[in-house]
Amino acid sequence: MRKIITLIAFIGAIFFSQINAQTITGNVIDEEGIPIPGVNVAIKSIGKGAVTDFDGFFSISNLEDGTFELLASYLGYKDFTKTIEISGEQNVELTIKLVMDAQSLDQVIVTGVANPRARVASSVSFTSMGPDKIKQSSPRSTAEIFRTIPGIRSESSGGEGNSNIAVRGVPVSSGGSKYVQIQEDGLPVLLFGDISFGTADIFTRFDNSIRKIEVVRGGSASTMSSNSPGAIINFISNTGRTEGGSIGTTFGMDYESFRTDFNYGAPIGDGLYFHVGGFYRVGEGVRDVDFTGNNGGQLKFNLTKEFDNGHITVYAKHLKDRAIAYLPMPLQVSGTNANPRWRSVPGFSATQGTMHSPYLTQNVGLGGDGQLRRSSVADGMNPVSTSFGFQAAFDLYDGWKVKNNGRFSINGGAFISPFPADVALASTMLSDGFSQSNGWNSLQYANDGSNVDPNQVISRIHMFDVELNNFNNFMNDFKLTKSFDNVDFTAGFFKSNQNISMSWLWNSYLQEVSDSSPRLINIFDGAGGSLSENGLYAYGTPLWGNLHRNYDTQYNVSAPYVDVSVQANEKVNLNASLRYDIGKVSGSFTGGTQSTFDINRDGTLSVPEQNVFSIDNANSTPVNYNYNYVSYSFGANYMFSKKEAVFARYSRGAAAKADRILFTGLDFLNSDAINALDFINQAELGYKTTFKNGGLNATAFYAQTIEEGGFEATSNMIIENDYQSFGLELEGYYAVRDFEVSGTLTYTNAEIDSGDFKGNAPRRQPDLIYNVIPSYAFGKKKQNNLGLSFIGQTESYTQDNNELIMPGFVIINGFVNFAVTEKLILNVSANNILDTIGLTEAEEGSIVEGQRNFVRARPLPGRSVSLGINYKF
Repeated sequence: MRKIITLIAFIGAIFFSQINAQTITGNVIDEEGIPIPGVNVAIKSIGKGAVTDFDGFFSISNLEDGTFELLASYLGYKDFTKTIEISGEQNVELTIKLVMDAQSLDQVIVTGVANPRARVASSVSFTSMGPDKIKQSSPRSTAEIFRTIPGIRSESSGGEGNSNIAVRGVPVSSGGSKYVQIQEDGLPVLLFGDISFGTADIFTRFDNSIRKIEVVRGGSASTMSSNSPGAIINFISNTGRTEGGSIGTTFGMDYESFRTDFNYGAPIGDGLYFHVGGFYRVGEGVRDVDFTGNNGGQLKFNLTKEFDNGHITVYAKHLKDRAIAYLPMPLQVSGTNANPRWRSVPGFSATQGTMHSPYLTQNVGLGGDGQLRRSSVADGMNPVSTSFGFQAAFDLYDGWKVKNNGRFSINGGAFISPFPADVALASTMLSDGFSQSNGWNSLQYANDGSNVDPNQVISRIHMFDVELNNFNNFMNDFKLTKSFDNVDFTAGFFKSNQNISMSWLWNSYLQEVSDSSPRLINIFDGAGGSLSENGLYAYGTPLWGNLHRNYDTQYNVSAPYVDVSVQANEKVNLNASLRYDIGKVSGSFTGGTQSTFDINRDGTLSVPEQNVFSIDNANSTPVNYNYNYVSYSFGANYMFSKKEAVFARYSRGAAAKADRILFTGLDFLNSDAINALDFINQAELGYKTTFKNGGLNATAFYAQTIEEGGFEATSNMIIENDYQSFGLELEGYYAVRDFEVSGTLTYTNAEIDSGDFKGNAPRRQPDLIYNVIPSYAFGKKKQNNLGLSFIGQTESYTQDNNELIMPGFVIINGFVNFAVTEKLILNVSANNILDTIGLTEAEEGSIVEGQRNFVRARPLPGRSVSLGINYKF
């Protein structure tokens, strides 16, 4: 009997313990809301766990009351941890969102490839950056984001746009990003990356609507898009598959700036979801300009409908912004060309000053159609863009897939900023050839009539005033893919129509060099007669031969392409692609003409009004020529394991010229006489691995560039060279407990391979560019972190003649993220903490040794500190 009672009691205890036992159930999804099967979900302290099924569902049962640490882990994603408290008889339900690990080799590449493929199995050099990683470098503009990409040299000293972007020693021969294409959601922002005063980054903004930025360097970038043999930088937008959003505000703590970002997305029906996001920003900017230099914003929206065999997304963007444009500024240089000493000019800080002035806020003259017009210098870089697009992807049958991505953009706006055409002491400028030939004898300040000190540093200003009349474009990329057992075959067709219509309406002024409300200067002849009006001495730019111009051209491009990937076995993947670009160019361009015009309509013709330059619309030059070129790329990838692989690739691609080939004296009706194409041949050998606490990617590269020359406005020259370079890209990270360090390093040995400067190094090309970002996580749940970023480069030459050295530099930035609550984050970031002079370009190629020289250069902005508050919901 006693044994029976004991048995009954034991069974009863088990029964009641099961009644009190609790269960944790839930779903695991990715950032897009897609269920992830095979995720390990575990409570290690008690040895219980589960693996998610095909729908991402898991269940852990028979749990007693208590507090547990739940861990969800899956290859290619960052670990998810959450403290779970169980009490009473209530089960726990939760949704776990895993975030892609940008360093993981299992990350799927969608940029610059025909079909998405895991990074470990791809034979391309690839980098991915999410918002958290981007913010660690404390960027103040979209262009500054690119500084942390291996192999990319971004001269981000121009403000929100107008940056020069080079890759792997392939030169910045005439400005912009000639060989690097910037994309949004897989389509080019503009067909050409180096349009004068209308570069692609001017029309691109990073905000909370962006999920990540992907970059493919070399390789298949040659064949997966037009004019992109160097690299593709792709901004990929968020979607609203899972509900959530954020709102954040950023304040300048030592400079005037206020910015608000927001985004929100959510399902609104069965397989139907949306996302909306954008920003608005207003303020003076990181340099002192004494007026509102930045004012504008962006709004983006997308709507996705899923079907059983695919999806359709429609999207739109409206960008209307005014962002101050920083052009070269005066610095003083002494010493020798080989060992120069660069310093700020007295009264003008190289890191905080600008050539903008409250006395020079408008530019008046004759417009593109001969009408009287006035522009505002505060407009700066003034992109106005409205885009509408759609993406569709469907599985057809028997391994066939179809995908189409199309977008129409209405682009226009303006670019206006003062450029120092010449810098000298007042006495020196009065005695130079231009002043003497135009009768300049004495100088007075325009605001009060006082005499200018002969030792005052002054500058001839060319107001770069450009109307971006019509940069509209249509882009469409269609591809059809067939998957066999171990072969993926893709045939595609890219179509683009790009307008380039702009008017250069430049005037000339005389201004003192000062970072505190620089004054305009009037000019007088020997008899005391006035040669200028309120600092304006010419309606045009006579120092440069008057560059009034009008461009009205259209570029129609068709490009069929094919791509074949073969999975030879479990370890070897082979890839080859071929593209044929056909370009048709039509339109016209027009130079300037001189006339007399009473601009201020006071009934008296002043000296400047007696020689007013305007567009010579009666004598335009017709343009009608064609071009074509073949691009190809082939590569192989060998996987030692899922965490280690090597690859090799060879490619050939080209970039076509647009506006920069015009005004070069060619026969633009003869296709055979047009040097429209610049080619790049590239070879690369790469290694990639991840290990317990880190990862490493290394790529050795060789690039040969064959250029036919293009016009550069700032130097007023046509630059034509061939180049070759070889080097090594390194990208890695390592984490120990709460400490992590990541970084990139690119070594480049580049030289000019033709012309008078054969054997010299290309201008502005350092041997080393690098960045190192150490960070530390702290707090009970490691919800807070802080860190520094060190971004630098070694010395380089200012110009191709290899005389004047531009010094190397290291810019130190810092950040602190503090979680006030789980969803409310406070951020403090500091850019250029030590207020270092970091030069990215200079106009002069040499100095007179042993004396003070004035050189025009573009330094990075100085110290700036911001405070940000962001709430996620």
